[in-house]
Amino acid sequence: MTICARHLAISLALGAATAAAQESASPRARDLGIPFEFGTPGRFDAITDVPGVEVGHVTLVEGDRIRTGVTAVLPRGRGKSGLDQCFAGAFSLNGNGEMTGIAWLEESGLLEGPVLITNTNSVGVVRDAVIDFARKRWPSAEGWTDAIWSLPVVAETWDGHLNDIYGMHVRPEHAFQAIDGARPGPVPEGNVGGGTGMICYEFKGGIGTASRALPAAEGGYTLGVLVQANFGRRHQLLVAGLPVGRELSTDLAYSRRGTADSSETGSIIIVVATDAPLLPHQLKRLARRAALGLARTGSVAGNGSGDLFVAFSTANPRVGDAKGTVPLAMLPNDRMGLLFEATVGATEEAILNALVAARTMSGVDGHRVIALPHDRVREILRRHLRLAPEAARD
Repeated sequence: MTICARHLAISLALGAATAAAQESASPRARDLGIPFEFGTPGRFDAITDVPGVEVGHVTLVEGDRIRTGVTAVLPRGRGKSGLDQCFAGAFSLNGNGEMTGIAWLEESGLLEGPVLITNTNSVGVVRDAVIDFARKRWPSAEGWTDAIWSLPVVAETWDGHLNDIYGMHVRPEHAFQAIDGARPGPVPEGNVGGGTGMICYEFKGGIGTASRALPAAEGGYTLGVLVQANFGRRHQLLVAGLPVGRELSTDLAYSRRGTADSSETGSIIIVVATDAPLLPHQLKRLARRAALGLARTGSVAGNGSGDLFVAFSTANPRVGDAKGTVPLAMLPNDRMGLLFEATVGATEEAILNALVAARTMSGVDGHRVIALPHDRVREILRRHLRLAPEAARD
């Protein structure tokens, strides 16, 4: 069997495992009793609580070298509307990373098609695959020759500590499968998709998601966040405002025990989605607020960290229509306060969900990264009277 065929078989098998994971989800931060101050989660506490948004993963794990994958976020689902544009905005907290297509997104205020996330060295192949997918699956009304579209949004974080990143194991078919496999509902977290080989605060990291539902009196809008978390040093980690990372100082992935290494080689990609009717400049304001949720977990956005965020709104359909004028709705700036709060809260929770869901993993060159120890975290929270009330009664 060729390498490409073997990868296809592996990813298809893992796709079935991902579907099973949706039935028996990994533990989440709230299951540990971690309290969250801001807002009320939606039904699935996931980015897919925003109507129309779907998420798909392809997870590649083979032997002791391959630990990578692809995650796809589809703003308007898998149907023929896949290329229907959304208002969007982006923000770079620290630019040591890559998110393709952002120059035009910022210029036009529009996101067209899905957002895909993978490892650093696979951005090019995934970008090309998304263009090919759109050509084959999402033809325009005028025919593809008139539908000039070559600027998809593809983002990355570096998984080279656990993955043979220079082996270039992500193939075009994996991007196709991630998009085709996107679904609404619960989102698998942790060691899945683009997050398979990622590390967060020197624990195993990866994919995490969360959402907030605004009260009906404030419009009843939903906001969701998905992160690919691959950043931070252990001593920085905060959980519910407590310096948990300083108490969990063994089995460090990078730092020497007892030191606070100032170098930072990780990154985080944050995708914010909402059905609130926001214009591009307002979505850029939301994307900036994701930085505050990141900071609540302890990040300082180090020099080597690519901290890149994109926010989009599924309201205002057909905003990319080139014919005539497009009627728009807009939430006034004075009513954005709860959306700011929702972005901060959902970002913080999504990162901690990634940490809680992830499992200990060994990979290339014998590297091993441990999972966040759930019992130790609960003990620390209990000792400081920070367990959520319902968990404190357990």
